Amino acid sequence: MSVVTGGSEAAAAAGGGGGGGGRVFFQSPRGGGGSGREDAVSAAVQVQQRRHQQGKVTVKYDRKELRKRLVLEEWIVEQLGQLYGCQEEEMPDVEIDIDDLLDAANEEERALKLQETLVDCYKPTEEFIKELLTRIRGMRKLSPPQKKSI
Repeated sequence: MSVVTGGSEAAAAAGGGGGGGGRVFFQSPRGGGGSGREDAVSAAVQVQQRRHQQGKVTVKYDRKELRKRLVLEEWIVEQLGQLYGCQEEEMPDVEIDIDDLLDAANEEERALKLQETLVDCYKPTEEFIKELLTRIRGMRKLSPPQKKSI
């Protein structure tokens, strides 16, 4: 089961991974001639890098929009758990792509896409589909982050 909110670059950026500032850090092996101070400095630099990467994400995307997406994704996972009667780990592979739904021409096309996705669900899905369409109304599609040219 997965909820897709954008391109793979957006997922990597939102997860804080991938393509940082091009810095390389060498870490001395534990127990060998390295000092505790060097380890602390290395850890502090890594934390600072993560914060910087998170800052890039919120600049490329509106923080409110990201928060709305996260809340929506959590709701979708909860609802799918109820529909399929299982925990997230046991759920069949169901992919609901929010951006794909937002690309649809109208509500009917969105509902049809959701019905096709949930075809193997044995419980009624009409209420879930109706509520999801209501929740995505007014949302914007997230475009992939712009890569900086060197």
